[in-house]
Amino acid sequence: MTDFTVPRARDLGLPFPGQPGPWNAITDVAGVRVGFCTLTDPARKMRTGVTAILPRNDAGVPIPLRAGHFTLNGNGEMTGTHWIDDSGQFIGPICLTNTHAVGAVHHGVTRWMIRHYADWFQGQHAWAMPVVAETYDGVLNDITALHVTPDHAQAALDVATSGPVAEGSVGGGNGMIAYDFKAGTGTASRCVSVGGQEYVLGALVQANHGRRPWLRVLGVPVGDAMPKGAFQTREQGSIIVILATDAPLSALSLRHLARRAALGIGRGGTPGGQSSGDIFLAFSTTAPDSRPDPDSPLLLRLELDDAAIDPFYLAAVEAVEESVINAIVAGEDTPAIKPEGLVVPGIDRAALAALFAVRA
Repeated sequence: MTDFTVPRARDLGLPFPGQPGPWNAITDVAGVRVGFCTLTDPARKMRTGVTAILPRNDAGVPIPLRAGHFTLNGNGEMTGTHWIDDSGQFIGPICLTNTHAVGAVHHGVTRWMIRHYADWFQGQHAWAMPVVAETYDGVLNDITALHVTPDHAQAALDVATSGPVAEGSVGGGNGMIAYDFKAGTGTASRCVSVGGQEYVLGALVQANHGRRPWLRVLGVPVGDAMPKGAFQTREQGSIIVILATDAPLSALSLRHLARRAALGIGRGGTPGGQSSGDIFLAFSTTAPDSRPDPDSPLLLRLELDDAAIDPFYLAAVEAVEESVINAIVAGEDTPAIKPEGLVVPGIDRAALAALFAVRA
């Protein structure tokens, strides 16, 4: 069972700017669904999993999604990005997991796509090139035991749903740490109004980055105010950011939007350490291109004017910043496997709330 009773950052009185959607989650973008397969077994030193994001309901024949990709620091992996960079699109789901599970999850997603798009694969020489990204969970999980299997990826995809999204120690975020606090999965959204039209932008992060002294929340030096439990002397983690929107952004605009995730994580204090894999993907769920007639070589494409994109940049920065803090706020004290005896603390929510109460 997923516990939705754990407070989120806004529940603690943290005054994040911007107007979120109804769930303040990536699932506020119509059609986007999120699923988790969470693997926890202390006896096996297992704390890991898979997070699945389904951008749209396209059973039978997949519909390409416009997308853009950006890497702030490349000590990490996100498969499928070469084709995204060249074509400006991808097909199928996105999955997040741990570093050593990329191959198993890629295999599982491929199996799921063959099953989910059965008509497409049977009718032509189709191929799958899934987007699978990772962060390292070896402090809390025996990553060399290869606990994640292809079946776990399929399980996460099969339970993906809309609505509220669990945060913290769920799915691929199960074994992750941010700013020396237990963290993991976090999400947020923003409503964006441009040219009289209403759109939504949502973010989901797998937060596993940062050192405690760096941590700032809405500009407040929280890391300095809450130093207890810090254990890292250098950056050793990573963060994956997925941005989704229903606005008709071009592939070029989505690449520029993905870059703004760097500003969002930077608001939390990280400089993007040399050992970090800070990798970002933005996609649009807008309707696919059409043709004047089936035999035409021409495509008709609806795109937002680049000159009108600034509100989406701001929405991305705000949603990413809040997603990271939501991931941290959801954390609980968790014993490490390496080094033995270490307990990675969950943030003291009451103390965090008190820091902002005195500023209200």
